[in-house]
Amino acid sequence: MLLGAGRIGLGLAALGRPGYITLGHARDLTGDYEPGAMEDHAHSVLDAAYAAGVRYFDAARSYGRAEDFLASWLASRRIAPGSVFVASKWGYTYTAGWRVDADRHEVKDHSLATLARQFAETTTRLGAYLSLYQIHSATLESGVLGDDAVIDELVRLKATGLRVGLTLTGASQSDVLRRALEITRDGDRVFDAVQATWNLLERGAGSALEDAHAAGLSVVVKEVLANGRLTARNADPAYARRLALLREEAARLDTTVDALSLTAALAQPWADVALSGAATPEQIASNLRAAEVEWSAETEAALEALTMESGAYWAERSTLPWN
Repeated sequence: MLLGAGRIGLGLAALGRPGYITLGHARDLTGDYEPGAMEDHAHSVLDAAYAAGVRYFDAARSYGRAEDFLASWLASRRIAPGSVFVASKWGYTYTAGWRVDADRHEVKDHSLATLARQFAETTTRLGAYLSLYQIHSATLESGVLGDDAVIDELVRLKATGLRVGLTLTGASQSDVLRRALEITRDGDRVFDAVQATWNLLERGAGSALEDAHAAGLSVVVKEVLANGRLTARNADPAYARRLALLREEAARLDTTVDALSLTAALAQPWADVALSGAATPEQIASNLRAAEVEWSAETEAALEALTMESGAYWAERSTLPWN
């Protein structure tokens, strides 16, 4: 089964702010955090992605200046609204002050006031380009899915032609998604799309994502490289066996370990788009080799042993350092 490059999107989490939790992020930005330099760097990655056929771009209010960088790139390249698909998110506020060593990089607030403020901020920057607006990391604990005022406002935005969705995080992704699928207004399901973590280490949300796809939601897969843990830069001895299996299968298929990991997500029958989190043009080129990889039952069997227990995966993710 060969998979097209058009189903690969670019997430800007690592491009809009100096600090992020992806392994080697500081090296990707070469330690130059001057805003103009970071904007130029983001544009170079966006150029490489666009030239290779990527048309799905994902940002968020909490990604530092990601929306600004994306907006300036769209304007400077004279890319017409409607020729690309732009998604963004609300619910976290960026609080790092352009520092890598900040005590808190973002603050979560799923209130109606935050939705109103951040939607205005996003539309000021992205305007007619915005196609999908998502709750950022909806959880049962935040109460957002039970907040009628927030849901009613999302329905109002949806009535203007905007698609609305939610993104998920943590070991309870499936529970949150199944709750979201139950939310309706006037007999119609509220959410049009879901973005969730699924990768060769963490497959826990697969069944719920299959249900969401069957219900008509678009399914976007994020963190397919597990914040760098499924790449050659992972030097953690605890991953030696897993990475050896991944390298062996990638060599057999004449591809890169990151491309193979991305292919795994795209091969899921419920996945519509898988996001690359590339932070350099070279990473984009390597990631997009996923479109050339033929996924098979043999490959699935060879890589099944990489899977972790969901709780262990998320506990480890929570310890990844901002860099």
